[in-house]
Amino acid sequence: MTKPLDVERLRNYRIPQAHDDYDQRDTILYALGVGAGLSEQIDETTFLYERDLQVLPTMALVLGTPGFWPMDPATGLDWISILHGEQRLKIFEPLDSFGTLLGELKVTDVADKGPGNAALVRVTKALRTPGGTLVAEASEVWLIRGAGGFGGERVMPGDPLPAIPGRDPDFEVVLPTTRTQAAIYRLSGDRNPLHIDPATAVGAGFDRPILHGLATMGVTGRALVHACCASQAARLREIALRFTAPVHPGETIRTHIWQDGTRLHFRADVVERDVRVIDNGYATIEP
Repeated sequence: MTKPLDVERLRNYRIPQAHDDYDQRDTILYALGVGAGLSEQIDETTFLYERDLQVLPTMALVLGTPGFWPMDPATGLDWISILHGEQRLKIFEPLDSFGTLLGELKVTDVADKGPGNAALVRVTKALRTPGGTLVAEASEVWLIRGAGGFGGERVMPGDPLPAIPGRDPDFEVVLPTTRTQAAIYRLSGDRNPLHIDPATAVGAGFDRPILHGLATMGVTGRALVHACCASQAARLREIALRFTAPVHPGETIRTHIWQDGTRLHFRADVVERDVRVIDNGYATIEP
């Protein structure tokens, strides 16, 4: 049974700084991990071929990250009880297809939903070049099941994600995944066994391994790029969302998008089960 979150131990844990030297092979591998090239209706060669290679902005989520660091016992976290609740990403400089980036991660906020309920933890990341140029900022909120009751504030600080407009969507983009999607995505850095090992998945309360939440986010990010950015990836500058259910590798993700100039709202469902997997999605694009 999960114990109440040891906030002091977590805050005192020094998350390793990540130094990522990456090349075009890594860029292509990430694109494959989020399903680029699987659609029969959309040509995504530009994400998969070195000539004029484009970088998907959501790759910033895997760069400058020291793997699945909550598995380190020194954190005091029951890592198998962690669920990814929310993710935000803001791009300040378009990613190059190769280079070196440094990531600095911090635990910035915690919230206590009460004894027997979840604890919430927010982790932020600043992604910079070796020269100090800020390339991207990201923040994620985890729900740690059963880790409430440590006596903290009940509500996480910060603005909530905006509601979806109450009208029909402007765009619908349907993109497939494969049964090996999680196996490919994990090669970009997140080796959490929940996404590859059946026994770990069952121990976490799932009937089989699930797709990484950030891989699902990468799929919806591709949908936004194609629907609203004329397939020019660098035009997507901000994306934020709430995860509501897991995707199983091999399922199809349908993204509905509402556009208001340079502001986008979106949500996503699994077609086969008619289950919402992303909600309250918000993004901004360059004109």
